[in-house]
Amino acid sequence: MVGRKVSIADIATAAGVSTATVDRVLNRRGGVSAMKEDRVLAAARLLGMDRALDRPPSRTLRIAVLIQTPANPFHAALREGLDLAARIYAAFNMQFFVHHIDPKNPAGIAATVRECHAYNGLIITSPDDERIREAIKALSRTIPVVTLATDVAGCGRAAYIGPDDHKSGRVAGDLMGLFLGQEGGRLLIVAGSRDITGHRQREAGFRQIIAERYPACHVMAVLETGEEQAAAGRVVEVAFRQDPALRGIYHLSAGAGPIVVALQRLGRLADTVIITHELTEDRRRLLKARRLAAVIDQQPLLEARMAVETMAKLHGRMAGEAASVATDIQIFLAENA
Repeated sequence: MVGRKVSIADIATAAGVSTATVDRVLNRRGGVSAMKEDRVLAAARLLGMDRALDRPPSRTLRIAVLIQTPANPFHAALREGLDLAARIYAAFNMQFFVHHIDPKNPAGIAATVRECHAYNGLIITSPDDERIREAIKALSRTIPVVTLATDVAGCGRAAYIGPDDHKSGRVAGDLMGLFLGQEGGRLLIVAGSRDITGHRQREAGFRQIIAERYPACHVMAVLETGEEQAAAGRVVEVAFRQDPALRGIYHLSAGAGPIVVALQRLGRLADTVIITHELTEDRRRLLKARRLAAVIDQQPLLEARMAVETMAKLHGRMAGEAASVATDIQIFLAENA
């Protein structure tokens, strides 16, 4: 509507309602269903009617959120970000209902997804399993779904908010090669689960750049922990006892602390390069103490906020296109942690 003021008739046409309905909504006279009110306010925002921007919708949107328990520090950060975003955008009248999921139980996750049909939207951080994929695909026919932090391929979701994990893996591989130098060495990858898209993509990116640029470095094994922190320490201790020539660990998931403890017990911490993801408070301490070489952070608080914004856009409660967003990563060393 460049060049002239937006009219009630313009909004009525865009929303598919009468001008009387638009007048009732904008002037808060009541007597309009919540669904029509949402359509009118969305159209007004889209067309740029300023006086509609701060008009709070009367209908509360109930949004389901599926993430792991706070025992996983990254998912605790996602929850913190969602709670913060809910407060920042309270005017959107959206309530978030968090359900904790077990990444080792894809059938249970799929069942939980199917139970979300009574909600107005779903934000989910989940493994990429066929059962989960099909459940999301069916649900997305009736409500918008946003995947957060890691994607689920071919699930019909409306948008993905999170990093380019293949690029993150390449960054980690480049750092590993630079830290080890010309001598290179034998490397271990410790993943939470290869069923998680982000973990597969990180591994692929890491392997790719190691092969391209660092011929003296060799990935010897990929070990999975099931996203359990204690398991990370156990698998690393076993691997280093079996192969004392290991010199580097690329760690993709929970359990950085137990890995450090295991290497300390073996007397191998000082000569092992550990690169991991997500600058949680415990990893910040380990990094400052130079127990970790580098941490690649994907800014979970920002991701969670952007997921909330995207859901608001999908429901017409925030202006702008509800598109997928590849979030930036940050590299932290001991001196900038």
